[in-house]
Order: sequence, then structure tokens, then C-alpha cells
Amino acid sequence: MTDQALALAPEQWQRLAAARQAYTDTVSPYYDETLQEVTRRACISGSIGKADIGALLMWKRLRADTPWAAELMALADTDVRCATAAATTAARDTTLSRYAGAQAGRAALAHLPGFRTGDALASAVLTAAAPDRMAIYDRRAHTGLRTLGITLSHAPGRYSRYIEAIDQLLAAAPAPIRTWTPRDMDTALYWMTA
Repeated sequence: MTDQALALAPEQWQRLAAARQAYTDTVSPYYDETLQEVTRRACISGSIGKADIGALLMWKRLRADTPWAAELMALADTDVRCATAAATTAARDTTLSRYAGAQAGRAALAHLPGFRTGDALASAVLTAAAPDRMAIYDRRAHTGLRTLGITLSHAPGRYSRYIEAIDQLLAAAPAPIRTWTPRDMDTALYWMTA
């Protein structure tokens, strides 16, 4: 949960909207093709396997030459899919708030190598699994929140608190921002620090 209520000044909403527009104007419309392809496969299978996690690594521009990547590759894909299926189910569960879905989804991934700490890759998996409910977390989006005066601690459970902050922003937003998806909000937050 965030440390304070989310009340932004009109100029902060304008800055957020301008950042989203700058992102849309600057980033190739093809940039998210990898994320969208993983999303399509997750929609059909209900899980995300090692090949799709590899694709998300490239899309997020994360390093794969790490010990956790070797540990993940040593697991059976069926074991990885079991964890990501549970995460997918939680993230998509509309009977849960986005916060609770993010919390349960993140917890389902926590035992996999590469998902024990940090939220960047986990957020990509959860967003691919539930693109209308989840959002991408990274340090730039975190900084974007701070730029708006929203404090988000690095304590465990950060991803679900991040989703809660996005929900609170969307709920308080003026038109047309209130119609954004969580993904639209994360790109605006990301671009605010560009």
C-alpha cells in the first residue's frame, strides 16, 4: 500500500498525460510485439514457459547471463508452467482486486529462479498473463511515481503496492486518463523520467 492518499495537482495530471503522449509519439508502434505475442500464447495456454520468459527478457532488455537464468533453464518447462499458470490464474481473477491479484500472482512466481527478488521480470510475466489488469514495473516507473510525490517503498510486496498506486491514480484521474489501462499508466510513468 502506498504511504499517502493520491491527490495530484492539475499540472501533475498534465505532465502524466504529456509523458504518455511523448511515449506514444516516440516509441515504435512495433516495440510491444514481443509482449503481445507472449500474451497471445498465454491466453491460449494459460501459462508461460521458458521460451516466452526468454522472449520477455529480450523485450525488457534484461541480462540473461546470470546464475538465475541457468537455474531456470535447468528446471523442467512443466514446472515453470505450473508456477506461471497459478500466477496467470491469480492475475486474471476478476473476483480479486488488482492489488490482490498482483499479490497472489507475484507470490506464485516467487519460488522460480529469476523471480525471487526484483519485480521487473515478474511484472512482465504478469502483464503478459493479464494485460488488462497488470502493469510493467521498473525503476523508471518507480521514479515516475516519486516525481508525482507518491512514495513506494522497496519492502517486500512492492509489485502489489505498485499496482495499487496505479489503481488509485486511475480512479482519481480526470478524463481521458481515467480510461487508460494499467499498461498505459506504466508507460506514462516510465516516460516521465526519459
